[in-house]
Amino acid sequence: MPSRSFFRLFGFNYPMMTSLLPHFILLLFVPFTNCHIPTTLEGPFVPVTVPFDTSLRGVAVDLPDTDPRVRRQVRGFEPEQISLSLSTTFDSVWITWITGEYQIGYNIKPLDPKIVSSVVQFGTSRFELVNEAKGQSLIYNQLYPFEGLQNYTSGIIHHVRLTGLEPSTLYYYQCGDPSLHAMSDIYYFRTMPISDPQSYPGRIAIVGDLGLTYNTTTTISHMTSNEPDLVLLIGDVTYANLYLTNGTGSNCYSCSFPQTPIHETYQPRWDYWGRFMQNLVSRVPIMVVEGNHEIEKQARDKTFVAYSSRFAFPSEESGSSSTFYYSFNAGGVHFIMLGAYINYGKTAEQYKWLERDLANVDKTITPWLIATWHPPWYSTYEAHYREAECMRVEVEELLYSYGVDIVFNGHVHAYERSNRVYNYNLDPCGPVYITVGDGGNREKMAINFTDEPGHCPDPSTTPDPYMGGFCATNFTFGPAASKFCWDRQPDYSAFRESSFGYGILEVKK
Repeated sequence: MPSRSFFRLFGFNYPMMTSLLPHFILLLFVPFTNCHIPTTLEGPFVPVTVPFDTSLRGVAVDLPDTDPRVRRQVRGFEPEQISLSLSTTFDSVWITWITGEYQIGYNIKPLDPKIVSSVVQFGTSRFELVNEAKGQSLIYNQLYPFEGLQNYTSGIIHHVRLTGLEPSTLYYYQCGDPSLHAMSDIYYFRTMPISDPQSYPGRIAIVGDLGLTYNTTTTISHMTSNEPDLVLLIGDVTYANLYLTNGTGSNCYSCSFPQTPIHETYQPRWDYWGRFMQNLVSRVPIMVVEGNHEIEKQARDKTFVAYSSRFAFPSEESGSSSTFYYSFNAGGVHFIMLGAYINYGKTAEQYKWLERDLANVDKTITPWLIATWHPPWYSTYEAHYREAECMRVEVEELLYSYGVDIVFNGHVHAYERSNRVYNYNLDPCGPVYITVGDGGNREKMAINFTDEPGHCPDPSTTPDPYMGGFCATNFTFGPAASKFCWDRQPDYSAFRESSFGYGILEVKK
C-alpha cells in the first residue's frame, strides 16, 4: 500500500481570547511518476483567498524579561538552553547547551570556554547512561564600535555530536561537566527512522518567523501538544534585532530608531528564546535556516554570529563548508536547507554544493525531496513581493531539474500555498511552494495582496540589499504580460490567508 502524507496548517488569528483551530488538511501520495510524487496538491486549484478578519489582533507583544519562562533557572555552570539537532542520517544527533552567564555592558570580559568540559552521557535506559561523548565549546561576542552602545558576550556554548545510534530508538541523556558536578537533568529523544521509502517520522512541525511573543507561546504550546518528531524553523528566530542594546524594543526598528549609527540588537533575547524553547527542543530536534533577522551586523562587518554560534548544523556531514546551507535525511525525506542571504549564484560555493547534493539523492531511498529557505519566490502579498527574484532566477531551474517536490518558506507574515509552478507557469513537474511565515513574531501580519488596487509595489522598491541585485521586472507572458503584478489572484496561487500559525507534515503508510 503506498505511503501518503498530510500537511496540516494550524492557522491562529489571535483575538483577545485565543482560538486554536486547524483550517485545512492536504493529502500527499507517494507513488512515482516521471517527474514527481503525485499528491492531492496536483490541481491546479482555483485560487482561493480567505480575507483577513479585521476584528482580530494583527500585532503581537513580546514576552518581557521578567517572565519566569525566560529567566535563568540554573546556578553556576549548570547547563541551560538545551537543544537537539540532527546530523545527516539517523545514527547521529547533536546536543547543544549553554553554561555560565552572558554579560552585557561597556566593560565586558568574555568567559574562557576551556574552564568547562562538554560532555554528554547517554544510553537506552535512563538508569544506565553507559555511553559518553565529548565535543567543543565556544563563546561569541556582539560588538558595536560606537559610543553609548552596549556590547555583549555569550555564555559558553557547547556542541556535542552523538554517534553510533540505532534508528527509531528512544535514548536518554544528560549533559554538562561531571568533574564540576554540573550536569543537567536527564532528557530523552527518539532517533529518526532509517532512510527508506516506507519509513518516515510521524509528524514534522514547520514554522517560520517565530519570535518570542505571547502569540509565540500559543504556537509552541499547540505544536508541543501535537507531539512532533522534528521541528523545521525557516528563519527569523528571536527578533533580537528589533531592540536597541539597552533593551528598548519596537515593532518597527527603522520607524522608531532611524538615527542609530548601526542596526543594533539586544542579544539577551537569544538567551530568553533558548530558555523558553528548551522544554520542546531538548527532546525534539530542531533544524534551522537563517532569515534576515539573523543578519545582526556588528563591528568589522561581521554578520550572523549569534545564529552560526548557537545552533549545531550537520554542515560537515553533508559536505557543506557553511552553517547557511546543509542537508539531512529524516526517514524517506531528504531535506535541503539553503541560504538566501549569502551568494547563491551559479558560480558560488552554495550552488556547487547544491548540485552535488541533488546529484547524490537516491529517490528509491528518499522519495521525498523538500527544500527550504527563508524568503519565498512565489508570494502574492505586497510585503516582500518578488524580493527574492534574483535567487529564483539563479536556482529555480536546478531544483526543477532534480524534481524537488515541496518548498517551504517564511518571511511573509501570512500563509500561502501555490499550485505546482515553474517560472510562473503552472507545471505538473514543478514544486508546490508553501509559505508558513508567521509563527507569532511581533511585527505586523501581511494582509494586502499585490492584485488589489493600490497595492502593487513599484519595482524599484522590491530589492533587498542583502539578496543581490535587481531582477524583478515586468512579466513578459501570460495574463500579467507587461505588468509587474497580476490584476487578480494569480493562477499559481492556490490558497492564501493572513493568520499566525504553523504546519504539521505527516507521512502515513
